[in-house]
Amino acid sequence: MKANHQDDDQTCNGLPSNSPFYPLNPDRVVFEDERVIAFYDRYPVSPGHTLVVAKQVTASHFDLSPDVRQQMWDAVAKVRELLQQLYQPDGFNIGLNDGAAAGQTIGHAHIHVIPRYAGDQADPRGGVRWIFPEKAKYW
Repeated sequence: MKANHQDDDQTCNGLPSNSPFYPLNPDRVVFEDERVIAFYDRYPVSPGHTLVVAKQVTASHFDLSPDVRQQMWDAVAKVRELLQQLYQPDGFNIGLNDGAAAGQTIGHAHIHVIPRYAGDQADPRGGVRWIFPEKAKYW
């Protein structure tokens, strides 16, 4: 995982400078409240791919308080609604990578909201199950 920046009191759009996502271009921000910020992924896998990020910097989603975790999921719902209006996708993949073994490369808890479009994959069945291709196909 990417190392955190040195901790200090500076923020950028409410994101602390010790976040691996710092600095953040304000043009990428789509939602913000007192504990959560959401912004377009720098390396999107589809148009509208957005990250919902806790402002508290911790690697694991499960190291956040239950209140902050709930606020993140509330923000996911708001971001999904916004992306539905802006991009009109046909579906969404929503999830997180918790720990290096799960593919987490950024040491700051975040949830991916990935719009999906008809035809973006030849056969999208199984969705996130494809992290283990040999086990993905159950139908």
